[in-house]
Amino acid sequence: MVLRPDPRNYQILFLSLFLILGIGTRDWTLRLHLILVVMLTCILAQVLGVFWGSIYQRKLVNFGKEPENFFTQISANITQSPKAISIKSAMITALSLSLLLRADHYSTMILAGAIAILSKFVFQVGGKHFFNPANFGIIAVLILTNDAWVSPGQWGDDGWYALLFAGTGGMVLKRVGRWDTTAAFLGVYTLLEAIRNVWLGWTWDVFGHRLMSGSLLLFALFMITDPRSIPNARISRLIWAGCIAILTFILRNYFFISTAVFWALFALAPLTVLLDFIWSSPRFSWNQASEQDSNKSMEIELMTDKMEPYFKG
Repeated sequence: MVLRPDPRNYQILFLSLFLILGIGTRDWTLRLHLILVVMLTCILAQVLGVFWGSIYQRKLVNFGKEPENFFTQISANITQSPKAISIKSAMITALSLSLLLRADHYSTMILAGAIAILSKFVFQVGGKHFFNPANFGIIAVLILTNDAWVSPGQWGDDGWYALLFAGTGGMVLKRVGRWDTTAAFLGVYTLLEAIRNVWLGWTWDVFGHRLMSGSLLLFALFMITDPRSIPNARISRLIWAGCIAILTFILRNYFFISTAVFWALFALAPLTVLLDFIWSSPRFSWNQASEQDSNKSMEIELMTDKMEPYFKG
């Protein structure tokens, strides 16, 4: 059975296109060498994280036995396949940081990339990380440095950006199966903004303007839906996304924090651990997602083959 492309391939493609589109049409003051720096940092941090993590696991397995020498450990870890090292996940994190984070110095982007990737290996419960790596890296450098900033309005509120994000994001979510998270977040947030709009007596143009933010849609479609760090069960994801929407609404409208979505996701990420404990469900696997996509494709092909004689007849 030939597997369908990994859903991460689509995500890398779309995020790369967004980056090119943003530089070409929005006139971002984004330097290409900073993009290369953060990509190299994320890939290197991913390799090192997997390397040292596997060494730690081997030590646990061989506890009480004769210790392996250092060269044996190196050879065992060099043979790690690219799939095990997960370079694709590191690329997604790097592209997300390039799209959302701005800085003037190499050191800031290096710090953001390294912290983002290493957070996956440090903040784990039961082998699952609960912080979104890119979001964690953004918040970390916002707190630790005076050089980093996020510009939520960099995409403007043009309708065609919204259609582009919705279309491409929908393709990824269809393959990953986490559309419910986006629907819950946008549904709750839209409802709260509509109630506030009516309460204040504003025109619906204001309401539309607040919802057509490209950064908000990018966050809802590509960041909050990371299947490896969000709750496993559907009911948990709905509750979790709804809570993030409520906190985002409060931070944005009552504390006037323009980067409210990122702080809300960071603050409520640990809630994933509690929700996974309350509602148990199988953990997401990228390999499983590819296999399911392949099975659906094969089913459609078989149905088409069965129906072909009728069309010819």
